[in-house]
Amino acid sequence: MATIIPFRRDHAPSLDPMIKLVAADMNQVNSVILERMQSDVPLIPELAGHLIAGRGKRMRPMLTLACAHLLDYGGARHHKLAACVEFIHTATLLHDDVVDGSNLRRGRRTANLIWGNAASVLVGDFLFSRSFELMVEDGSLRVLKILSGASSIIAQGEVDQLTAQRRIETGEAHYLRIIDAKTAALFAAACRIAAVVAERDAKTEEALDSYGRNLGIAFQLVDDAIDYASDDATMGKDAGDDFRDGKITLPVILAYARGSDADRKFWRDAIEIGKNDDDQLAHATRLLRDSGALADTLARARHYGQLAIDALAGIGGGTARAALVEAVEFAVARTF
Repeated sequence: MATIIPFRRDHAPSLDPMIKLVAADMNQVNSVILERMQSDVPLIPELAGHLIAGRGKRMRPMLTLACAHLLDYGGARHHKLAACVEFIHTATLLHDDVVDGSNLRRGRRTANLIWGNAASVLVGDFLFSRSFELMVEDGSLRVLKILSGASSIIAQGEVDQLTAQRRIETGEAHYLRIIDAKTAALFAAACRIAAVVAERDAKTEEALDSYGRNLGIAFQLVDDAIDYASDDATMGKDAGDDFRDGKITLPVILAYARGSDADRKFWRDAIEIGKNDDDQLAHATRLLRDSGALADTLARARHYGQLAIDALAGIGGGTARAALVEAVEFAVARTF
């Protein structure tokens, strides 16, 4: 079991310090996003705008901007690259909602529910194309390698997750490989490219990569826990989606490993066969709590969060470093 490392703070952690730090930069990023999602085909900006208007926290592009502040970068390249990161993320969300058959995203109806699966997939492809245009315009082969590599890894992670779906014997190592690819890779790339544009050495690149990667893993672990421990209004999506979709996440892996024969049969029936109505979801949540699976998943999230914070040792300081540290604490402590 991971050790729970308490984050010492006299208030609830928040993204507000990072939002304030990058506010002026985000105005530039938003301008790029609005400009580049335009098309002569009206459906493209309409559908893309629906998802982007949901806003979310814009955590990934903010990480690019905040890491640039941490390194005292004074240029403007990071604006287009942060928009590129957001386009990659938005494209993956459009594709994910089609694959998962989701109805809610950030508390709003998903694009695939409104416009259909084909339109969502194709607009996702459009946004991926826009992201690559922005990479090429930056002119750095190093940036292109990092972001294009992350895009490839994300796609592989999604396919890996699909192949593991409804396979209750999936182990923790396999699960961690999946989330490292489908979630943490973009967090890592978003942070790493700041070191490239700031012309820092390989050691700094690796440190920011480690910060973003560990933050991304912690973020996904919390997501997987609150899928069972929260509600629709809090999460902005349907509670229990992972359970109904037969997704193998760490809480389920831990509960299955610790369960009695009867518990294991329940999990096999629920995940592999699809016996997963509301009563089964309620029973699953009880098993996750009683076995300590939810608590231990959150403990692991705190462990990875601490690794992210440790990665920043010796890099920068002041308000930028404090904002990045609190962003980790927020990611671990959030309930939405």
